[in-house]
Amino acid sequence: MIFKKKKENNEVLESEDVDSDSDLADRKNKNKKAQGKMGTILSESKNFPAKGDLVEGLVVAIQKSRIFVDITPYGTGIIFGKEFINARDIIRNVAIGDSISAKIIDTENEDGYIELSLKEARQAIIWNEANDAIKNKKIFDVQVKEANKGGLMLDWKGLQGFLPASQLSAEHYPRVEDGEKDKILSELRNLVGQKLSVSIISVSPKEGKLIFSERTPELGGKIDMVEKYKLGDEIGGEITGIVDFGVFIKIEEGLEGLVHISELDWGLVEDPKNLFKVGETVKAKIIEIKNDKISLSIKALKKNPWDKAEKKYEKGKEVEGVIIKFNKHGALASIEEGVAGLVHISEFASEEELRKALELGKKYKFKISLFEPKERKMALSLIK
Repeated sequence: MIFKKKKENNEVLESEDVDSDSDLADRKNKNKKAQGKMGTILSESKNFPAKGDLVEGLVVAIQKSRIFVDITPYGTGIIFGKEFINARDIIRNVAIGDSISAKIIDTENEDGYIELSLKEARQAIIWNEANDAIKNKKIFDVQVKEANKGGLMLDWKGLQGFLPASQLSAEHYPRVEDGEKDKILSELRNLVGQKLSVSIISVSPKEGKLIFSERTPELGGKIDMVEKYKLGDEIGGEITGIVDFGVFIKIEEGLEGLVHISELDWGLVEDPKNLFKVGETVKAKIIEIKNDKISLSIKALKKNPWDKAEKKYEKGKEVEGVIIKFNKHGALASIEEGVAGLVHISEFASEEELRKALELGKKYKFKISLFEPKERKMALSLIK
């Protein structure tokens, strides 16, 4: 026999396996019939647990490859086979008399026992905790395990979860222009190994999906912050980040704005790092508010040099300019601070000819062939 109960105090003891094979078989058949009858009676009860339900019980016997659990008043549960193997890490810490939670995978097997799974129960409990975390808006510190082009993989209580890049906080969001996936992945990989404060925003046990967000707890407050501002407002803030496409300015705690490279200065800006430093305090103007994002302009607070140029220049006038940049359309020549004109490649036989005729940093004489100051457009022809 496997275990027995003392009628006096209901104490459960392990017993030695001293029965003969025939006695053991006989007892097993009797036990099966008894358990079967009990299972039939209980299954007719509305309170009898069904497959997939979680139950609690006391461990009454532990053998080399199986555990028996007293699930009063429903009968005896058993953890064996692959379920025993899958739960080895849990079983190591289980002792007779312990109360454990398990998931029913069969209400009555061929031996009359209720088959149980510890591992599935543990996962079910964790999924329930995940649902509670959503309801209670709990925040967890979770380590980043991996990164892919879409976001980050996290491990929470043994479950693998996903944190989409779109759900990262402003501090960790990959600041990559035009959403280049390779650059985004490079930025995300810098977060592997770090711990992030996240909340759970979506749970799907059947699909095994667990979605996190680093933004959700602060999003409501962030929207409230943004609503305090309007187009045209001037703000002062500290530069918190400099990237190849602009700079980020801290407007207030938890709220940043982006100054795109085209809004840094009226003149040509090749590298924002040449103009600004992290930690520097600057003034800027709000030029766009979209959802919880604010776009800023530093040059909008400076005088527009094209307003002055409108009174000085006109089509057909000869001017001098310094070549400051080549692009696919030709060469840019600076006429004065913040005012530049394009020497179109069509003025030459080829790009090679253009680069032979014009050198970076050198001054040349040009004639204005197109002048639209309100559109900040000027075309130039080289005077040979």
